[in-house]
Formats: sequence, C-alpha cells, structure tokens
Amino acid sequence: MDFVATCLFGLEKFVGEDIDRLGYKRIETIDGRVTFTAPDEKAGDCVADCNVFFRYAERVLIKLGDFTALTFEDLYQGTKALPWENFIGRNDAFPVKGHSIKSKLFSIPDCQKIIKKAVIDRLSNVYKMKQFPENGIKYQIEFFILNNKAALMIDTTGETLHKRGYRKEENLAPLRETLAAAMVTLSRPRENVILVDPMCGSGTIAIEAALLVTNTAPGLNRSFAAEQFPFVHKASWQNAREKARTAVTPPYTEIFGYDIDPKCVEISKNNASRAGMDFIHFAVRDIKNFEPPYPDVRGTIVTNPPYGERMGDQMSARELAKLMGEKFLEKIPRWQKYIISADEEFEKYYGKRADKVRKLYNGMIKCGFYQYFKT
Repeated sequence: MDFVATCLFGLEKFVGEDIDRLGYKRIETIDGRVTFTAPDEKAGDCVADCNVFFRYAERVLIKLGDFTALTFEDLYQGTKALPWENFIGRNDAFPVKGHSIKSKLFSIPDCQKIIKKAVIDRLSNVYKMKQFPENGIKYQIEFFILNNKAALMIDTTGETLHKRGYRKEENLAPLRETLAAAMVTLSRPRENVILVDPMCGSGTIAIEAALLVTNTAPGLNRSFAAEQFPFVHKASWQNAREKARTAVTPPYTEIFGYDIDPKCVEISKNNASRAGMDFIHFAVRDIKNFEPPYPDVRGTIVTNPPYGERMGDQMSARELAKLMGEKFLEKIPRWQKYIISADEEFEKYYGKRADKVRKLYNGMIKCGFYQYFKT
C-alpha cells in the first residue's frame, strides 16, 4: 500500500529519515510531501507507527492512486476507477478537500464536486444504493493536483500531527511544533551540552528539544482519525504506543527556556507539564540580561525571536537582533547559535554572517535558519 506524508516546505529530508527509521520504503519526494510504501499485510501497522512516531510530518495519507487529469471528465473517470469500497462502507462519511497547483483544473469547489460524484457513483455500483447517510466513520478524501497529475488519498491523521496535544495555550506568534523539532535536530543536541531558548514564548522549542533528548514519540499521547478505521486493528495502535513507551530514555542534557513575559513563562511551564517534560528549566529573564545558567558550561542557543511579520514591527525586531548579537558575543562566544528569522537582513543587524543558512517555512512565511558554529 502506498502512503503520502505531508510536511512544511524544507522538512522533506527529515520526514524521509523518519520513514527510513520505521523500515518503510521511500518512492518519491517533492516539495511538501514524501510518498512511500509498505507491504499490504503491514498497512495497518504502518498507519499506527507513522502517526505515533513521525516527528516532522503534518499528515499521513493513504494513496489510492494517481492519473493525468486535463479535464473534469478525466478527473471523474480517474477517481471512479479507484477502489473506494476497500475503505468506505455503506454508512461512512467521505467529505472531499484538496489543492490544485499549476494545473488546468484550478477550481477547488468544482474539483470537490466532481470527485464526490465519482466516489458516490463507484460506491452506488458496489453497494446498490443511490443515497448514502454518511453518519458512520469519517474518511476524509484529499486530492492533490500538480502539473495536471491528480493524486487521490484518504487522511489517517485527523488533527494535524504538529498538534501534539500539549500546547493548550500559546503566545501571539507560535512556532509550529514540527518546525521546532527540525530546528532542534539541526542544532545536533549532544550529551552535556545544554540547550537554551532565551525567548521561549509558549515553550515549543524547549519542549520539542525535551521530546527529542528523551526519545519520546510526538504522537504518544494523542488520538488519530484512523483509530476508527476497521482495517487498522487496535493491536496496531497498542503495539505502536508500547514501542514508543519502552523507547523513552532519561534526558541526556539540560534544557532552559527564558522569556521577558511572566505569562509566557507560566504558559511554557503548563505546556511542558502536559507533555510530561517537567525537567525543563523555565524562568523570567530579559535578553538584555542574558547570562549562561552555569559558568563555563557548553551550550547551544535555538530560538525564534520576533521578526516583524506577525508581532511587533521590523525596526524593533532588528534592534533585538542587534542586541542578541552583542549579548551572545559577550556572554557565550563559543556557544553554537541557531536562529530562525524571516528578515532577509538578519545577519546585517545581528552583526555577523552565519556559517550556514537553511531555507525553512514557518507556516507560509519563508524564513532563514541562521546557524553559527564558530566564535
């Protein structure tokens, strides 16, 4: 059976590595999605494993098939030819949503109507029914049309995977959990090298770091749409969660989160507690007064400062970047620093060229991930 894992642009490499770790085979990678396959007899286990263990993906989709769709007739016939009855029962719900990019069929509402009609006609022939109550299990159908090639899928995730379940409270400009996890991974957490987010907001970076250094599966404590699917047996979910629980280890380093706003620090503590990551050290601190938590300690900064896109203005964000550069050079010259910003002139105001810049997306906002390895 074939699957598609969707993700933020720039995270495809990390999603592919998660697929490899779970023992499934990658087929194709394009911007924002990785297609992979699993043996049919392990399809249920694959659905459970991927939803529980994926750290960087947004959704896990069952791919029913793909075909060229230059016209609505192509879309109708291609959709109708797929084996929807293998999943959707007589009473089940099957809403349709999707995207079309660089294709002749660009009207999303029209594509939805055509696909819905094709699925109904297919199921009508199979079940000998004209109307469907759609009051049973929900099978969310998703379509993706790129360069006139349509892929038809069923979502197994439900609420997106970046919603781990711990962030009930957040600040004005929250960082998506999947992106925070990738940022931490790129910083290469190491034993006895502490990790500090000096502007922690709702604590996302610190919490994702804690999940990583304890080898805690991000989906361990949440539910998924496919838990209602009959072909994914309860044993598959039980086994996936048991594997996740037994894989958890004690943290191999300390993690700190600071913020100038006491409310943010309180939110961070509450979120960390819900995630089971109570070992994180949170405190109220102004970046103006930044100091390492211990003298002569080795450390890494990973942070998402405001950059004038959604909170504050660009000038104050640039003043903050200048302050960060000065403080970090003064207080922690030998630490590595990893900073995400949408400001293309970040390095100018920070006062130093990054050793490496990686393009990442915070939602739809194009950002640079500025990585400083040297003094």
